[in-house]
Amino acid sequence: MSEISKEQVKHVAHLARLALTDEEVEKMTQQLGDIINYAELLNELDTDNVEPTTHVLDLKNVMRKDEPKKWIEKEDALKNAPDQKNGHFRVPSILE
Repeated sequence: MSEISKEQVKHVAHLARLALTDEEVEKMTQQLGDIINYAELLNELDTDNVEPTTHVLDLKNVMRKDEPKKWIEKEDALKNAPDQKNGHFRVPSILE
């Protein structure tokens, strides 16, 4: 890949809404060029026999199974409600 230009840095800075000075543009051009050159080294690796992964660690789901179970009865749930009517919780109206 070709080197990154100052115009490209200015364009990316504009998209990111960054105001860069000429010195900062010069510095960013060098730094971004170094990053791109380093990333290009990865293209030299032989990855033909490497299986794709979504995570480097073999993690398993540690949550319990989602199985239905009996919950409390409606009367028990409404027992501590400060206001109820016809078997439902009553709350203050939020719409006018």
